[in-house]
Amino acid sequence: MRREKAAILMGFARNDKEKTSMPTQDEMKQATARAALDHVPAGIIGVGTGSTANFFIDALAGIKGRIDGAVASSVATAERLKRHGIPVLDLNEVGEMAVYVDGADEITRHMAMIKGGGGALTREKIVAACARRFVCIADESKLVDVLGKFPLPVEVIPMARSYVARQLVKLGGNPVLRTGFTTDNGNVILDVHGLNILDPVALETEINQLVGVVTVGLFARRSADIFLMGTRDGVQTLTR
Repeated sequence: MRREKAAILMGFARNDKEKTSMPTQDEMKQATARAALDHVPAGIIGVGTGSTANFFIDALAGIKGRIDGAVASSVATAERLKRHGIPVLDLNEVGEMAVYVDGADEITRHMAMIKGGGGALTREKIVAACARRFVCIADESKLVDVLGKFPLPVEVIPMARSYVARQLVKLGGNPVLRTGFTTDNGNVILDVHGLNILDPVALETEINQLVGVVTVGLFARRSADIFLMGTRDGVQTLTR
């Protein structure tokens, strides 16, 4: 009886140890950020915005001597890079970059993404367009079969907010103004709920053509090339 009780207690101890050893979401993000350093060449790189991108910037500081500088996708990213002593460069003076590293709010195995939860979708899309390779870093919770559970951000010129919202309703969405928020470009964001995005490329094209839309947070026409996914078992690499 004592042996059985001891075995049971040992089992509980092992289970508790397994539970405490499971990586947190932040630890999985940090692991992908460190893994992304292997994809950073000498020269100039593009850097995204958000919590996972912040972990990447912190990791990048350890190898900053390898690069000549970075193009930031937001004011917040630029400030964090500067705090680490990493030169921030103007995209207009840089032109093309070898790589752009950023996170995602949702991503499919086909590498289409929803981005813009942090509000930097337009600048992120511009910097990504200028990079030869897009490396997405995110934890496993961001991988989905179909995009749309995360509200789709649409950056809109303020005077067109109501018009664009009505058009988004016609597309089957429920647009909600992101209150108290203005983008680095001086615009507003409509977060579109209730979409089931089966054809991300087609929807990206359609929304981008609406008058008053600056850009939509669908990254399907320019999707990721590599997805470094943080999991409980380590970082997995997906490619398209």
